Amino acid sequence: MQSDFFHGKNSDTWDSRQEAMVFLPRFARADAARHAPLPIADMADLFGVTHRTLHFYEEKRLIRAERLGTMRVYDAENIRRMAVICACREIGISLAAIQDLMEELSDVRTQDEADSLFQRALEARKREITADLSSINRQIQQIRTLIERTDVLAGVPVEDRPSISDLERRCLILMTEGFGGRDLAERLGIDMEALARLEDDLMEKLGASNRFQAAAKAVMIGILPH
Repeated sequence: MQSDFFHGKNSDTWDSRQEAMVFLPRFARADAARHAPLPIADMADLFGVTHRTLHFYEEKRLIRAERLGTMRVYDAENIRRMAVICACREIGISLAAIQDLMEELSDVRTQDEADSLFQRALEARKREITADLSSINRQIQQIRTLIERTDVLAGVPVEDRPSISDLERRCLILMTEGFGGRDLAERLGIDMEALARLEDDLMEKLGASNRFQAAAKAVMIGILPH
């Protein structure tokens, strides 16, 4: 991985820099010293990213490349930083959260502190994923329920659909438009007692437990237009 360009007096300078490495999560320490310093092409190959991605992380001040002659190169610390960044990206941690994490890591003074900070970031991401899964599962169940209801109601033949009067149809249409109570009675030209009987009849005909469900079922089985 390491270019022959680095075998010689230049490598001494880079070896001395590694002694001043900051504390980063323990998992990112493994091969940093062995690979450093890395030219940009080898850095991209090591982490499976493009040169553009590396430039982007540099613009965001997450990593830093230096010049060695005409080459852009990364020292051991920046290789380790890239290992942390890639691990975070793989589990879906946002760029903003990664920036916050790397900024906090720059202030730690012990290895245990760095490991603890990274552990908290992992736990936070785990909670986010768990919450997302819970929401997704609820949405999937709602979709299944709607599909089942639609399939059942859409399969009702025209001749099997309940017969409704013009007044009941007008009532259902107004219900779908959001009318209810006294406003609904006035628009239908009936009193509240008559409206209550009308709604009870509609709920019984449509097998609904309330007027909103009755209106929805009327649409789903084709009594009312979508």
